[in-house]
Amino acid sequence: MHKSPRDLESPVSSRSATPARPGAIVAVLAGAGIVVSLMQTLVVPLIPELPKLLHTTPANASWAITATLLAGAVATPVLGRLGDMYGKRRMLLVSLGMLVVGSLVPAVSTGLVPMVIGRALQGCAAGVIPLGISIMRDELPPERMGSAMALVSSSLGIGGALGLPLAAVVAQHASWHVLFWTAAVLGLVVVALVATLVPESPVRGGGRFDVVGAVGLSVGLVCLLLAISKGSDWGWGSGSTLGMFAAAVVVLLLWGVFELRTTSPLVDLRTTVRRQVLMTNAASVVVGFAMYAMSLIIPQLLQLPAATGFGLGQSMVAAGLCMAPSGLVMMAVSPVSARLSAARGPKVALLVGTLVIAAGYGLSLALMGHVWGVVVCSSVIGAGIAFAYASMPALIMGAVRASETAAANGLNTLMRSIGTSTSAAVIGVVLSHMTVRMGPVALPSESGFRTGLAIGLGAALAAALVTLAVPGRARDAAAATAPRAADANADANADADAGSAPEPESAARP
Repeated sequence: MHKSPRDLESPVSSRSATPARPGAIVAVLAGAGIVVSLMQTLVVPLIPELPKLLHTTPANASWAITATLLAGAVATPVLGRLGDMYGKRRMLLVSLGMLVVGSLVPAVSTGLVPMVIGRALQGCAAGVIPLGISIMRDELPPERMGSAMALVSSSLGIGGALGLPLAAVVAQHASWHVLFWTAAVLGLVVVALVATLVPESPVRGGGRFDVVGAVGLSVGLVCLLLAISKGSDWGWGSGSTLGMFAAAVVVLLLWGVFELRTTSPLVDLRTTVRRQVLMTNAASVVVGFAMYAMSLIIPQLLQLPAATGFGLGQSMVAAGLCMAPSGLVMMAVSPVSARLSAARGPKVALLVGTLVIAAGYGLSLALMGHVWGVVVCSSVIGAGIAFAYASMPALIMGAVRASETAAANGLNTLMRSIGTSTSAAVIGVVLSHMTVRMGPVALPSESGFRTGLAIGLGAALAAALVTLAVPGRARDAAAATAPRAADANADANADADAGSAPEPESAARP
């Protein structure tokens, strides 16, 4: 296998003689992840009011959500590849800059178009977490990598759980513009901290940027996610929905053929089909589905009127506060997940996470009639998500070179996004078709909620089954906490997949 000097350069050997403080790097990158997740939950309390606030129809107002999803799906793999080529810190600052601009646009305007543009720019910050994890691999000492990666990986869930009650309080007592001003200020603070405290990684990948591949992947993803997210509005059997699905299949197949033939692909498909990477990405899709089902079901169940006989009658703020403990649990569980990965390998941590998520959904079917029961169940699910999210980057980085980490982690994040989008579509269909009427209003029924929770349980169990198919190199994958060892594993795995013996420079295993 031919390797350029950059491919053989390990993050350890290329660190500066006076590295930045590891604690500061971890704190800043975790903070960046939390701010990005706050942005994603920013408009959740506003969703029922968006048509009135933006003077438009509910179908048009939904583009404020869809735009973020589409932009994040397109930007994450592109920024990951650019980060590997031109600097991860540089692309991290670009992402955060788009978050700030995207927050300012709706903060100073009131119409639908500025809101959609702003939310699309905010969605481009979805690549912050995979870029941050890749920076840590290059800069942190091995003994700090496991716990740091677990914390940053879980920051998406932590910020979402903590941000929901904060956004609800602001939305209930102040102008909705305050939410976007707050996001802009937090984004500026994080930009300053990253620029001051996070060093640029010297580890770079070679080649030219694959413009054709980026365009092809973007078109394919937009067609796929539009069909998934707008199918319920357009009709699942409509020409628009079926046409989008068909276009996605054709474009992505052609894109795959092109990527296999180009010398500097946007996504190295030969790497992604290695069993460890492929199965981890497949698990990410299903875990993302299971995670988002909770976010869709529990807030609605909490806020439905008690007069329905099964609704819990909580205010918007109270419902947000009921979700907050799950974020605190994620924060507390993250270091436990790191220790389990170090002791038994990240595959075991991922399997534990999926089973804990399944247990949380199982409990919810029995306890959904009590506010305290919902809090307990969401906290258990949050603990499982922390285990799962913390282990996935370790599995990915245990199978790829240092010069590929940002792109590989970005693709893994994209897989989660596809899972959450599919979850939104499936759970949305269930809750909109299984209803009960209160006067002129149709509300989700108890059987609808139970069906949704059962689907979440099934998704978690499916994720556990997929995890069992991840290769049993748990301890080797855990070596992602030691970059030099992980690079050796990645080269050896690639050689093994190709049916050839490892080359001398990658033959040593920990």
